[in-house]
Amino acid sequence: MDEKNKMNEKGFGTWLFFAIVFLVIAIIAGILGFGNISGTSYTIAKWLALVFVILFAISVIAHVVKKA
Repeated sequence: MDEKNKMNEKGFGTWLFFAIVFLVIAIIAGILGFGNISGTSYTIAKWLALVFVILFAISVIAHVVKKA
């Protein structure tokens, strides 16, 4: 099994994907003048990105501990 499939099975790729989607929505809404939607989308993107980083860090630590 290649590394990409492992990442998607754990859900990390999905978290990052949705963070990027909400960030793009926030940028487009901001350009079009929808401030409330833009702010909400940015907040969702920020939290999803934070969750992704935390899960990634846990995954890396677990991988290092498992190899030791």
